[in-house]
Amino acid sequence: MKINKIISGVLSLLILSSFIGCTEIEDHPDGRTDYSDLFTTNRKTYTYMNQCYGWILNYGMNYNYTMLAGCTDEAKDSWELQNGVTRKWNEGQLSPFSNPLEGIEGNPENYNYYYQGIRACNIFLTNIPTACVYSEDIRNSFKAQVLTLRAFYYLQLVKRYGGVPIITTPDYDYTKVKRGTFGECARQILADCQAAIDIPTVEEWGWRSLDKENYRHVMTKAICAAIRSQISLYAASPLYNDGTITWTEAAEITKKSLDDCLANNYELYKKQPNATAGYSPYDVYFYSRTDLPVVNDKETIMEVGQMYMWNYAGLPTTDGQTDAGACPSQELLDAYEVVNGDMTESYPLLNLESPYLDANHLQPNLNSAVQGLYNRAKPYENRDPRLKASIYYDGSKLNLETGVLLSTKTGGNCALDPSNARYTCTGYYTRKFSHYKSGRSGNLDGYFKEFRLAELYLNYAEAANEASTTGTVPNDAVDAVNAVRSRVGMPGIPYGLSCDQFRLRIRNERRVELAFEEHRFFDVRRWKMLDQTDKVITGMKANSDGSYSRFVVDNNRKAYSEKFLLYPIPGDEAIRLQNASGTNCQNPGW
Repeated sequence: MKINKIISGVLSLLILSSFIGCTEIEDHPDGRTDYSDLFTTNRKTYTYMNQCYGWILNYGMNYNYTMLAGCTDEAKDSWELQNGVTRKWNEGQLSPFSNPLEGIEGNPENYNYYYQGIRACNIFLTNIPTACVYSEDIRNSFKAQVLTLRAFYYLQLVKRYGGVPIITTPDYDYTKVKRGTFGECARQILADCQAAIDIPTVEEWGWRSLDKENYRHVMTKAICAAIRSQISLYAASPLYNDGTITWTEAAEITKKSLDDCLANNYELYKKQPNATAGYSPYDVYFYSRTDLPVVNDKETIMEVGQMYMWNYAGLPTTDGQTDAGACPSQELLDAYEVVNGDMTESYPLLNLESPYLDANHLQPNLNSAVQGLYNRAKPYENRDPRLKASIYYDGSKLNLETGVLLSTKTGGNCALDPSNARYTCTGYYTRKFSHYKSGRSGNLDGYFKEFRLAELYLNYAEAANEASTTGTVPNDAVDAVNAVRSRVGMPGIPYGLSCDQFRLRIRNERRVELAFEEHRFFDVRRWKMLDQTDKVITGMKANSDGSYSRFVVDNNRKAYSEKFLLYPIPGDEAIRLQNASGTNCQNPGW
């Protein structure tokens, strides 16, 4: 039975957490709400500012300890055997009055939840000009942090629901509240982040948080830059583009965000591990926590809760493991490029424009360039190094110290068994975030990276390509992708590709570099290609004679039609908005 635990919130890790307590807001008989008592001392102001952090979730495994990957073509979650949340999602059980991914352990109903956080931020921002604080530097630091938090909460809303009502004051007339467009919301998010960045750097507000344990989760200017990068990319993308933010502007914003982070000592994690600790810096990065003071990990921009891979997405050989969790799909494996022996050439395994010759994905449409490099009998050889760092497959080393190999063959130590949730249903297990020494005696798994520098490189590369007016990808966009690829020794994507060709490459690059980091769920939606990606999941069976066979894991998914591009606005809220505006405020199809 899957064990339900209370996920320790990020709030418990915030600065001066001992100051956090319940502060009553007095309601007067005439309906007025009095906030003045909340800001009469520096300590009270600090306490309320800290409370504004309380709506950040432990992203990564916050769906009752299930990963969002199981709701994409990245994986099939083994817990679907027990009617897990991804099963309900993939069966199309989403409705305006019920969302399988919300109202569960670790993930409350998002719409009202994030608006609660926004209201707390609005109360604070309205009162901080006159609040009691020790200095103007502190006042500015508090204001900047809460502006960033409000932008972050709005970002979480619009990614899921599209445009939402923009509310920036604590008290408002709900009868006049109307749903904003995505572009209007994006402008508000961009403005909040820019206002925060423009506030001068002081001890508690800058491009990095202080090198103290209690300051790990403090908002920073780099988080503002990451939010600006992501929201501008989304706003220009096909699903959300309402003409407010063009690809040209998105390219400018994503470039500025990247450049600002680079100028303030952010860089990709490149510390080489010893031979028994990991395959590469990319490998070790995901099971490592950001070091304090920052010496090695200069890549992470925002880190949240710890993963529980060993228990809920682990190997059956691990003591205490309860289920295999998100079992990577063959579709994801097919995304990792093929390389030659000396890593001087690389090519997509499949024809990216038309990757499969049949509806069930059992006939891969191999790229003609991989002939002689890809061996069907040894499908994991000569591949992008991020494959072995992210995914366990038949023949993987379970432990680099001992060299013991993983076997998914019948009778193997990690055998393929779709009837048992502790074993893989696809022939693969997730390795990313997992520490090989994690188990019942202690969790050493990594912490989820909500924002990291690699995403900013890829955001800029995509936007710059889409903004090109020549029909050819700009060299700067290619350089941005290749900066990410070079970290693992992958050959660079060549200059001179057409924009259409590069679009396929950058989308595939995001799929590989950002696998299991909750980007795929939103990427295929903003690209409006959900009906091309989320119908079928296949796996790979390792046969006793040493051969490998593709097989269908799930070809009955239902959450891929156009209406699933956005969450429905919660039913009661949609009715209230319609009554206030006189127009239908529900998302299409709902």
